[in-house]
Amino acid sequence: MTPVICLITDRGRHAAGADATVERVAWAARAGVHLVQVRERDLDGGPLTALVRRCVDAVRGSRARVLVNDRVDVALAAGAHGVHLRADSMPAARVRTLCPPGFVLGRSVHARDEAVEMAAAGGLDYLLFGTVFATSSKPGHAPAGVSTLAEVAAAVNLPVLAVGGVAPDNTGEVAAAGAAGFAAIGLFASPSEAELVRSVAAAAAAFASRTP
Repeated sequence: MTPVICLITDRGRHAAGADATVERVAWAARAGVHLVQVRERDLDGGPLTALVRRCVDAVRGSRARVLVNDRVDVALAAGAHGVHLRADSMPAARVRTLCPPGFVLGRSVHARDEAVEMAAAGGLDYLLFGTVFATSSKPGHAPAGVSTLAEVAAAVNLPVLAVGGVAPDNTGEVAAAGAAGFAAIGLFASPSEAELVRSVAAAAAAFASRTP
């Protein structure tokens, strides 16, 4: 199975900041990534809207869809394709009433019972579960592990994406746990487009080889 692959942005990882982020979004889109989650919590509405618009332009003509972390207002203003809701965001069913048809909605969850509750509430297209593996993006967070990922994937009727420390050498485990795909930050931090393409291809191939 071809995995759903999501790039999560973090402009703080790049010396060139937003410019490097937009560049990597374009690289990822050309590499076949499905989703781009713009997750820049420190940005106010104006700068965040400007960045999202640049990301939307960067994926134009590809299959990639740009989602904004939590900010429904910014997503709508910037012409994004959807929103990724935090665990403490408003209900997805409420968001649906504010958004156009075809808007993509996902939500972060951190436990099986939470995933079941959010899936049952309706309005979502996917769930993002983590932290699965240890990661520098969430220092101090104990990883949930692939066994918990498997429990979540088996408990809901929505696609579940794994997040947290996902890399080419462990995407096979993610696939074997029943996840529909994965999201990552570090996987897309390559200094060149060629290296990023290789990383994405390696992760996708490892996933496909272990799909149940």
